[in-house]
Amino acid sequence: MAKDLSDFRKSYLKGTLIEKDIPLNPIELFSDWFSFIDSKKLELEPNAMSLSTVDESNLPLTRIVLLKNFSTKGFVFYTNYSSRKGKAIKKNSNVCLSFFWPSTEQQVIINGNAFKLDKKDSDNYFNSRPIGSQLGAIVSNQSQIIESRIILENKISKIKLKKKLLKRPEHWG
Repeated sequence: MAKDLSDFRKSYLKGTLIEKDIPLNPIELFSDWFSFIDSKKLELEPNAMSLSTVDESNLPLTRIVLLKNFSTKGFVFYTNYSSRKGKAIKKNSNVCLSFFWPSTEQQVIINGNAFKLDKKDSDNYFNSRPIGSQLGAIVSNQSQIIESRIILENKISKIKLKKKLLKRPEHWG
């Protein structure tokens, strides 16, 4: 089935980017845009971004991840190192992030190299997550086929029975 979308049109008129008004540091502009969008609650998840990597066959892969921090040092997201994205980043650290905020008709694209944070930063963020998210990071073999949901639920039940403080798995950060 084919569908012609050539008449789908929208005029983007909400703003302009004036070169003389752009700060020298692009992180400042990103911060201004992000803060405005977040403060006005214009987007459901303004920190949602597309992350593009290249797999072992040189094929691009893109998925949505959540930005968890940013500064002049870079943009932070977390993943399972054994996932497709984790393996792709290990093999080729060149990545592309893309933010699209339809409410303001703004888009930001960031190219750079991904690298692991130090364990302390990963531990701190892991410990700040809700228990369910911590359990998910511990038991999930991200990007792998699982036999059934029951297997995951059983793994979670075993961990809960131990009643120990949850620890960030080495394969996550």
